Amino acid sequence: MNDFDQYEDYESLFDPMQSDRKARRQRKPQAHHTPKKQQREVINEIADADNGEESGFKTTYVPGLFEEGWLIDSLRPFYDRGLITDVLGRVKGGKEANVYRCAANPETGLTLMAAKVYRLRMFRNLRNDKMYQEGRQLLTADGKHGKPDERMIRAVGKKTAYGQQVAHTSWLMHEYTTLERLYAAGAAVPQAISSAENALLMGYCGDENMAAPALSEISLDADEAKPLFVEAIRNIEIMLQSGMVHGDLSAYNILYWEGEITLIDFPQVTDSRGNSHARDILSRDVTRVCEYFADQGVKNDPQDILYHLWKRYVELDARLQAADISRLLEANEPEPDDD
Repeated sequence: MNDFDQYEDYESLFDPMQSDRKARRQRKPQAHHTPKKQQREVINEIADADNGEESGFKTTYVPGLFEEGWLIDSLRPFYDRGLITDVLGRVKGGKEANVYRCAANPETGLTLMAAKVYRLRMFRNLRNDKMYQEGRQLLTADGKHGKPDERMIRAVGKKTAYGQQVAHTSWLMHEYTTLERLYAAGAAVPQAISSAENALLMGYCGDENMAAPALSEISLDADEAKPLFVEAIRNIEIMLQSGMVHGDLSAYNILYWEGEITLIDFPQVTDSRGNSHARDILSRDVTRVCEYFADQGVKNDPQDILYHLWKRYVELDARLQAADISRLLEANEPEPDDD
């Protein structure tokens, strides 16, 4: 049994997001069944759950009842590896993951780190995931391309417990390896520091009092809006050069701190060359970014930007690759026989 399975029933009872009426309406009706445990029994078990004291991992942040057990279990690997010493607070909550501000071990050279802890399987809702997965290979827990057998492919397609775990690991590692590649390429993204079964550890944007706000939460001064727009497009270019499309880019996942931006949230990163939906996904990303900066007074033409980005980094690149292959084949053709 997965280490986190024991917390799924707990979250269904205590997650405050369950009070959202819209979420309840969207949830598929379940067959009536007798609960495995009475609510009071579940409460008692949570209260008695390991809070990390055995391993010395005590947190300043006081987690909610629904998150205590799985939060500590998710982040303990980073504590055991000597990367973090404390969890100071939750800075962001979402449908797929929560983000926490952590105190870094001084030996890492950092003061703060951000830990992204994925929500339990039954509460993750990656919409239209097949559209993003096209052209993407399954990744293993070490970030390498796995060699899926028929059983694995069938399990993922049928969304069995095993298949969900395989897909979950692949989604998580796609985000982690994307951060690694883009950071190395000079993109404005958090530095990938470490990964665990259910969490990512990365660079933190903000200070000890507050996390960097998203662009959607602020208005930019006129003198900084234009250069930040140029920087946003530069990052889209870097992604395309690396064969990627963000997949969900907007002012909601571009952070602003001290005059600079940082792009976050890459679980839906799309293969720009191997996904038939890539141009439409890129169009949505570009349009959302352009709309925000247009509201900040930056004149732009999203369709023109999309055209030139796609032509330069996808169509032209594909033609160059085809030409290189053609030249390689010609160079390896056998010489004609004179006889």
